[in-house]
Amino acid sequence: MRFPITCGIVLLLSLLAATSYAQDRTTGGIKGKVHVVSGSPAGVSVIVRQREAEVARVATDRNGDFLVSRLPAGIYGLTFRKAGFSVGTIEGVEVKAGKTRSLSDRLYLTIDEGSIAFIKGSVFAENGRSFPNVRVELARILEDGSLKKIDGRVTGETGEFSFRLMPEAGKYRLTAKADNMEPATKDVTVDGPAVYRVAISLTPSSK
Repeated sequence: MRFPITCGIVLLLSLLAATSYAQDRTTGGIKGKVHVVSGSPAGVSVIVRQREAEVARVATDRNGDFLVSRLPAGIYGLTFRKAGFSVGTIEGVEVKAGKTRSLSDRLYLTIDEGSIAFIKGSVFAENGRSFPNVRVELARILEDGSLKKIDGRVTGETGEFSFRLMPEAGKYRLTAKADNMEPATKDVTVDGPAVYRVAISLTPSSK
């Protein structure tokens, strides 16, 4: 008695698998890779549109790769969004049944300057002159008072430096270091997209 039931189950599973395969052959997909000019390409929202209607949405992985599957054959537009970056779009992407359309790795998102916080400043010597070739390090001040290093720069000929940040509220510490000079620090509070300007003065080391 068990044998016919077992055969029936196997036959049913085979039919379901065949149906699923047939359904996959009637739809297509879109895949690609998104690059960003700064930071991680992970978490970019990829919105697939047909005319003005959204039909699918996925997010890129840590490498910037994405795959949208089970799209009916047709013409689609794609929108790419991530906080701090300009919105990217691609129109006229044709999807064919049973195939995955590759957009290769030609997708780039640039910084949206209007949604970025900048910390800009200059380093000066004791006599008030610009101080070039100074190492300036940027760290975030965490809630427990510890520091998390983020980036570093070397000042230009006029002592200038610039850091670009996502506009998340937080406190940051700048540390300027140069040979035969005492290190100097300056704390900056960032509360949104804007340009935060600072001046740091270095004094000769007592050693």
